[in-house]
Amino acid sequence: MKNNILTLCLVLFVVSTFNISCTSDLDTEPLIELSLDELLQQDPDAVEGILSRLYGSFALSGAQGSGSSDISDDAGESPFLRGIINLQDFAADAMKNRWGDNGLDQLTTTSDWTPENKFFRYLYNRIYFTVPQCNNLLSILPNVDVENKEGIISEVRFIRALAYYYLIDVFGKGVLATEENYGQTESLPEVKRVDLFKYVEGELLDIEPLIPETNTYGRATKGAVQMLLAKLYLNGKVYNGNEYYSEDEYYQKAAEYANKVITSGNYSLAPNFVSIFSGDNNTSPEIIFPLIADATVSQSFGNTTYIVNGSLNSATMPLAEFGATEGWGGHRSSKAWYGLFGDLDTSPDDRAKLFWTEGHNYEMEDYKTWTDGYPSIKFRNSNFSGGSTPTSFSGTDFPLFRLADAYLMYAECAVRGASGTDMNTAVQYVNAVRNRSNAGSITQSDLTERFIIDERGRELNLEGHRRTDLIRFNMFTGSSYLWPWKGGVRDGVAISDTYKLYPIPSSALQANPNLSQNPGY
Repeated sequence: MKNNILTLCLVLFVVSTFNISCTSDLDTEPLIELSLDELLQQDPDAVEGILSRLYGSFALSGAQGSGSSDISDDAGESPFLRGIINLQDFAADAMKNRWGDNGLDQLTTTSDWTPENKFFRYLYNRIYFTVPQCNNLLSILPNVDVENKEGIISEVRFIRALAYYYLIDVFGKGVLATEENYGQTESLPEVKRVDLFKYVEGELLDIEPLIPETNTYGRATKGAVQMLLAKLYLNGKVYNGNEYYSEDEYYQKAAEYANKVITSGNYSLAPNFVSIFSGDNNTSPEIIFPLIADATVSQSFGNTTYIVNGSLNSATMPLAEFGATEGWGGHRSSKAWYGLFGDLDTSPDDRAKLFWTEGHNYEMEDYKTWTDGYPSIKFRNSNFSGGSTPTSFSGTDFPLFRLADAYLMYAECAVRGASGTDMNTAVQYVNAVRNRSNAGSITQSDLTERFIIDERGRELNLEGHRRTDLIRFNMFTGSSYLWPWKGGVRDGVAISDTYKLYPIPSSALQANPNLSQNPGY
């Protein structure tokens, strides 16, 4: 059952409460009724619940329901996954939000970013909630007798590496808190991007042979580790220039690890695209690593509830058709996404059908007008197979890593001429993705860099990759690629290279004098 991991998480909360201030890397000591070592000495099986709690930190705001928060930020607005969507998708070309909340406008228009923006603080704080909790457990585990100790330690190191990956990608730098300096009273030094990259790479390479091929649903596997390595290497040139590896080495390594996932035999493309984003997607053969949602056990405004409910509005759409009872009327896609399919009425591509057009305008004249732009109906809370009852919260899991992304990563590396890649194989991989959605096959001459970034948009938009992808293709800043409301202008304007990184939140700078602001802010 997919909610077993969440049930363990909630049961554990009665025994042990995590509650730390995340604006300071010094405040890493959890306030708990028992110390972790005392807890694990009394009940070694409790480690499963603690581990579940760490996985839950990516999707839940807190362990006491949707109104609770592990950090001192808003329980509804601040969850980790909500931050990924806000900072990766709404700040890019395909998705816009109309609510006009303080700080959210600046994201959706890619303009006027400041260190005081609360949405930047939310993700930074979530990263530095997850990392110290991992460090706490890792400092205890070597000294207690628990079953499958090596495997548990590897999973915790993966969770920590995943949190640090988002720090590298979004903020570029921070402090390196580990079990070695856990509990240190002095402010930790700032660590630059390339050194964080080396650390995360080293952690993942260490645990790759130790972590299992298969695991309980919702927990890390060898495939998840390999996908994170592929993503780290794919963006290595952006992160580090040629300071660590050459450009070809980055892409060669990205292709190598993506292909490990593809050829492992543990995953296959789901026969139907929509099934990957439906309420029963826990049965999907394509999902490599999900963030679990459950409409009853783990109610949260930060998992796919944010995506599903935020994309619906009873004024123009039937909520029950998508398994929802609430429509918040916030998110619409722009023509930068649905324009990739050409004429939606005549496109054979199944993915082109996942926009609600009735009652809505193709052009987004005003991003605050609900009927300007097409809501995405890619994610829904209704089951793909069999009936389901609409609920207020979503039970659809978020596919953080899935096989189609591995196919497209390998193809991109091949197009970029990475050593060891094969263009014929790349075309086969791309066609496997396209033919699944009846989009039609391509030939090798079609497979260009521009085709790849567009195909990633058609396949992966609203899955937390878009900003990173656009930066890698040199399309995020500047004026070479404009999209609706880029730079706060309807037709889009150039934005500064400063925007390739988010500002370090002011609260973090105040908490640690060793931190410095990113250039341009």
